[in-house]
Amino acid sequence: MEKVINTYENLFIVSLANGEEAAKETVNKFTTLIANNAEIVEVADWGKRRLAYLINDEAEGYYTVVTFKTASDFPAELDRLFNIDENVMRAMTIKLDVKAIEKNNAAKKAPVVEAAEVVEVAEEVADAE
Repeated sequence: MEKVINTYENLFIVSLANGEEAAKETVNKFTTLIANNAEIVEVADWGKRRLAYLINDEAEGYYTVVTFKTASDFPAELDRLFNIDENVMRAMTIKLDVKAIEKNNAAKKAPVVEAAEVVEVAEEVADAE
């Protein structure tokens, strides 16, 4: 049976308690893990940011967002590995609806009609009648 490939987006926050270099090593560890088990579409390294509320008595974390394509069994294993690593403060993986994204991108690329152009066309139609 053919494996179904889905698109996922994962956001994880790494603790800065051991320093920013240790946080970057943890980020590299997980992005490499994802690259070995999935096709990475995009990696957005947001860097050091302030948290909305304290997590484990920490006010800042290192944010990373990874968009990837893989079979449906890998995200569960990824979440399990995030839960094991003590440097990862929070992690969330969501399945993206590719059709909705493509539809949204197509709508953004649609030509924009200026109001003046609409008035001109309406006047031409009225003159022709």
